[in-house]
Amino acid sequence: MNNHKQTTVVIAEDQAIIREGLMLVCQSRDLQVVGQCADGLAALETIRALKPDFALLDLNMPKLSGVEVVRKVREAEIPTRCIILTISREESAIREALKAGVDAYLLKDGDPRHLTDAINYIRDGGVYMSPLLKVAGLFPSSRETREDDPVAHLSRREHDVFFHLVNGLRAKEIANLLDISPKTVDTYRASLMRKLNIHDLVGLVKFAIEHKLTTTN
Repeated sequence: MNNHKQTTVVIAEDQAIIREGLMLVCQSRDLQVVGQCADGLAALETIRALKPDFALLDLNMPKLSGVEVVRKVREAEIPTRCIILTISREESAIREALKAGVDAYLLKDGDPRHLTDAINYIRDGGVYMSPLLKVAGLFPSSRETREDDPVAHLSRREHDVFFHLVNGLRAKEIANLLDISPKTVDTYRASLMRKLNIHDLVGLVKFAIEHKLTTTN
């Protein structure tokens, strides 16, 4: 009798053609895809319900970003290992993913074998970074942080509100996603604008575009 248990995977990607491609890659590597999702909120609900061995998460998805899904999975102490999939090589995005507790950061233009390498590396207790990334200088000194990563001094919640604001969500929508009140969203917005020395939403969006902090993939 074969007692081999397949590794279970949930795929969360808003682009259907990429989602289907990821499913084929998983199947070719004896990974059992138990769920597919097109947005972050559905991904979180699926992970909570199925508790797969691994979750492949697009970095920027509707409703919840991949990083936000990772944070909520960690807060709920769900054992699922989380792998971010993205085209972003931005150091700020990588640092934010690592802070959230991601187990691997993979690039979509990388070799499919990187997925297998990541899973094996994670099983051995490591955190896997795509070999296509330049990780030297990824964690700057405290003197360099403010200049190199303009939002590094924001709190986690301020960063969440910042991300949603610059991607077009209203206070009520952000409140629903983050399980806080619209008034609290306004408080975080005022605080982050004060820290960034920006005084209106137009300025905030312009700042995000200039620093490549908006959704691009």
